[in-house]
Order: sequence, then structure tokens, then C-alpha cells
Amino acid sequence: MAESISNPEYAAVRDGGAGLIDLSSRGRILVSGSEAVMFLNGLITNDIKSLARNSWMAAAFANVQGRLLASVRIIHREDGFLLDTEDSTRDAVMKLIERFTLAGDFKVTDFSTDTAELSLQGQKAREIVANIFGEEAARLEPQKSLDVDFEDAPITLIRATQTAEDGFDLFISHDRANALREALINAGARSISEETFETLRIEAGMARYGIDMDETNVVTETNLDDAVSFTKGCYVGQEIIVRIKHRGHVAKKLTGIVLEEQTPAARNTKILSLDGKEVGRVTSSIFSPRLDRAIALGYLKYDYLAPGTAVKVASADDETSAAVAELPFIRGSWYAE
Repeated sequence: MAESISNPEYAAVRDGGAGLIDLSSRGRILVSGSEAVMFLNGLITNDIKSLARNSWMAAAFANVQGRLLASVRIIHREDGFLLDTEDSTRDAVMKLIERFTLAGDFKVTDFSTDTAELSLQGQKAREIVANIFGEEAARLEPQKSLDVDFEDAPITLIRATQTAEDGFDLFISHDRANALREALINAGARSISEETFETLRIEAGMARYGIDMDETNVVTETNLDDAVSFTKGCYVGQEIIVRIKHRGHVAKKLTGIVLEEQTPAARNTKILSLDGKEVGRVTSSIFSPRLDRAIALGYLKYDYLAPGTAVKVASADDETSAAVAELPFIRGSWYAE
């Protein structure tokens, strides 16, 4: 395949190998204490009461208008709840939760600089995990976590995708991260650059805060469907989020766009209907080697969300034919089972 020759990093993830992505810039915050569940459940959109130990869930922090303040993953470990969030929302999450530390048995510790986070992505990820950590770790189910050891260093391992391929994310102390990284590469993983990861994550339809979503978006506009429980009790922003669901749908939603050319669209480029009406905007765009087309994430009005809908992407001096696409653009090995 042409992309295998031009970008071996991309091929490692997409063509049956495994890529190693450094996610250490993300924020990692541990919440513990007997009242951790009560306080967190009043702040997040998902139901942490249902989160069993050694499991993880997606969740979001919203404001009273139901708008997104941060997207997180919450891992229920033996020592509490580890909140994993993007680097751009680390400070916001800390401010949202640390104000409760004086209200009861609720402890907050920022482990972001003391820990590292590595992601192993691709069909070969399971084989590499089995070689280093054993078959139990390799058989870990999605949404589950496992505590393992690496040369006497504790690791939290979760089964998760960052690329639409099979994968595992690993949390380890910062001072042992280089040794783990070397072991994973020696076992067959290839180090992935930020540029290649950006291509992979857009192909996977995974939004980034500050680029594809921010505090101007209602949570349910952002494709964070797994992050919201509509059956739990009160939380900040619930009234608006539930009202929109009962109304039927959001006014616009993040979706995929496949362009008819290879040149990516600039951020905030307008998306037009065929009769020239502005119906959305682009948030992220890259050239997809696998699709041999430029693709984009963007918000579209509800009436134009059906996959296959013909639209135009309009820059300042040009218009490009395009079509709405279901996310993810590429359904890799993560979806094979």
C-alpha cells in the first residue's frame, strides 16, 4: 500500500502492527475518600455509582447550561478514582473538584507530572501485551482495567482505543516510563509522532477539546454519547441535557465529512448545502492515506447529518464537493469483534 511506504508509523497502526503513542501530556488526577462517589456523581454526566472496581467509563463535566467543560475517563482503582483528561482541561478539572476537599472525606491528588501515560495501538497490541504482562492482561475486556507489574513498578492497564484499532493505555510512574517504552518498542511497537497520531485520531473520529469541542458546545453535540447517563440523579447541567433529549435531538452535532480532493480544509471553514446555505463548520481536517481523500470533523445542522448527504466545503476563494460520513471514518481492528 502506498501509505505503508510513505509513512511506516501510520502503517504500523493500520496494517497489522502496533504503534506506541505518548499521552503523558494529559492530566491524571486521583480522587479518593469515602465521599468521592457522592461528590463526583453530582459533577459528572455519567453514573459513577455504577462503575465497578477495575473498570473505567467516559464522563464529562458540564456547566449549568449543559455546555462542555471537560471530557474525562474515570478508572476505578483500588486507591480511588483516576481521572484522565486532556492537557487543555487538566486545570479546569482540578478547579472543579478540589473545592470539595474541605467539604468532607474527599481527597484530590494531581499525579500528572509524577506519572506517564503510553498507548499501544494496532492489531499486534494484544500480542505485545501478552509477551510483557501475560495472557490475563492481553485478554482484558474493553472498559476494564487491570493492575500489573513491570520490573516491580505498578502499572494500571486499560483496554481502550485512540485510533479505531485495538489498543491498551498504560499508566506508570514517570521515572519508570522510559524503561517501559523501551520494552514495548523491543517487543515490536513503533513510536508514533504527534503528526501521525493526529491523522489516526481524526480517522477514528475522536474529538479533541479546544479544537473539535469546547465550552460553547452542549455535551450531547460532541459525540460523547457514552459519557452521559440519562437515568442517574442530579448533576450540574442535567436539566438542559435531559430537556434536549426529550425534545428529540440537538440542533447540530459533530460528524464526519469526506472531501473530493486531497487538500485538507482549514479550521472553521464553512460547510454549505448544495443550495448555498451555511449548515456547519469544519473543526479538524487532514489527508487520510487509507481513504486517499481529505477528511474533516465538523458540526452540521441536524437536517444534514445523514451519511451520504452531499455538501460543499467553502474556503475564501474556492468550493469543494464533499459528503457527510458516519464516524469513525475507518473501522479498524477495535470494531472487528
